[in-house]
Amino acid sequence: MLRLTAALSLAGVVSASFENNLAYLSPSRRHASLAVPLAHVQKRQSGSLYTAAEVNFTHGIASGDPYANSVILWTRLSPTADNVASDIVPEGVVPIYGDEGAPPSSRAACVEYRIGTDEALTNVVNSGRAYTSSEVDWTVKFEATNLQPFTTYFYRFNVCDSSKSSVVGRTKTIPTKDQTVPRNIKLAVYSCSNYPEGYFNAYAAVNAKDSADYILHLGDYIYEYKAGLTDLRKPLPDRETYSLYDYRKRTASYRLDPDLALSHQKFPWIPVWDDHEVADNSYKDGSKNSDGEEFRLRKQAAVRSYFEWMPLRQVTMDDSLRIWRDFSIGNLFDLIMLDTRQYNRDVTVLGPLGGIIGGNKNEVEEQADWVNRTIMGFNQEAWFYTKLQESSDRQARWRLVGNQVIFSRVTIGVFNDEPFNLDQWDGYIANRDRVYKTLVDNKINNTVMLSGDSHAAWVSDMVWKAEEGYDENTGAGAVGVELAGSAVSSSSPLTGIVPRLITDPISKLLIKNNPTLQWQDLYYRGYFEMDIGYDAIEAQFFGIPNLKNRSTEEIKIAKFLIRDGENKLARNPTVGGGVAYAGALKNGKVETAP
Repeated sequence: MLRLTAALSLAGVVSASFENNLAYLSPSRRHASLAVPLAHVQKRQSGSLYTAAEVNFTHGIASGDPYANSVILWTRLSPTADNVASDIVPEGVVPIYGDEGAPPSSRAACVEYRIGTDEALTNVVNSGRAYTSSEVDWTVKFEATNLQPFTTYFYRFNVCDSSKSSVVGRTKTIPTKDQTVPRNIKLAVYSCSNYPEGYFNAYAAVNAKDSADYILHLGDYIYEYKAGLTDLRKPLPDRETYSLYDYRKRTASYRLDPDLALSHQKFPWIPVWDDHEVADNSYKDGSKNSDGEEFRLRKQAAVRSYFEWMPLRQVTMDDSLRIWRDFSIGNLFDLIMLDTRQYNRDVTVLGPLGGIIGGNKNEVEEQADWVNRTIMGFNQEAWFYTKLQESSDRQARWRLVGNQVIFSRVTIGVFNDEPFNLDQWDGYIANRDRVYKTLVDNKINNTVMLSGDSHAAWVSDMVWKAEEGYDENTGAGAVGVELAGSAVSSSSPLTGIVPRLITDPISKLLIKNNPTLQWQDLYYRGYFEMDIGYDAIEAQFFGIPNLKNRSTEEIKIAKFLIRDGENKLARNPTVGGGVAYAGALKNGKVETAP
């Protein structure tokens, strides 16, 4: 009887230790069936742990999804650098191991974390320990709690009861919801980081400047493609990703990039996915090259891997997958992170060249303005409009909306007035109108849409009902601003490396034919930074001149101001001060970068 009691007691300790690792949980608090079943994990374990000499911190550390009193901490402690083709899927325990990948293990590894106010961690304010195992690819996620608002912290992991440790990371909480923020908040905004197409010098530049409080990534953190013959770098596995092992291995390959790893080590991240975290041009029922049961299982694997490897929280969802969530950064701004790709998006353009060749472009054109068509699903829409209204009612100064695809209307306008890309909000016109109606009817001011995906830079006044009542010279008639950044490394929408003598004239054409579009650049890869204060937001766009070699070099290519209460890009007397250093600027000039 004593032996049975002791065994039950040990089982309780083991259970608690596994449960402290959030990587075992479902992506959603309301869908426990999507979690890794701990009963299976405990049954597999022999009771012994890997020793410190047998395991390593293989892929760095990270923090993310900061709250005023807590933050998510991430690492991977593993007996192997390889990834695991897990036998855990939501339908139950299914053996799917092949010849590749690390095998499952009957032993676990024990991880401790400490977080404190100094880099030497002499003043530890919170700590904890948990087990990890092959079922979650040896990843570890903790929620460090009882932290102070808007405070910088340092953290470190170590193998339990040993001196073997990770590097030291730095993170930061956000202000409390009603707090007056004592200084401007700085964000670095990224999207579209394609490992094969170049080095992640956009991350390196911010690392070197140490210029951000928080990192926003708007999606396409990884790409699912098979490596090409001309790729600069070759991610693993050497095929398009479909299985759980594939997505884990692809993400692990990216996380070995030293500049991405350092960005995660230095800054708390707030990420959201786009399409390539699953598959190209994905929507609720499929993607450009997969649908039906194949797509469902593929998406399930991609989502499992994403939540294991990214430092983000569970969210509550009602009827389907959810990553959309929000953060209140004092009374300065609310950050609303949307999912316009994976949640419940209606069909988008499929096939080559936007569905023109052997695709469904005509179908999407016919449906673009259907009132029952949605880019985000009606549950998310209702939540989004409520969050906008609540933010305005609580008198937060700004509403920043993290969004994947270009929101503003864009046309090439050469032979007709057709949209530039139906995969953007131009393919979901009624949904966009509902967003505008919410802003206008409720007199919601100071809304700034942050967009990615296009691999180009776009800065626009946001105007409802096309250009009716809008003055492109003064900005009168606008109801907000869109800032859309270029890619970390993904190639231009014109494909490949296209010289400026071609891209700049196309940018001029786009500026000319789109009244709300104030600046556009197709040439540079890069990112933008935001300096957010109560009186104004300043946005600076940076271009990366070289992707073929690791570098921290960057060029400031444009700067814009958004003043409190104006709901448009500031004119000084023209947008951006009348000068940019790439692309085309309305009513301004483009000069050689200083």
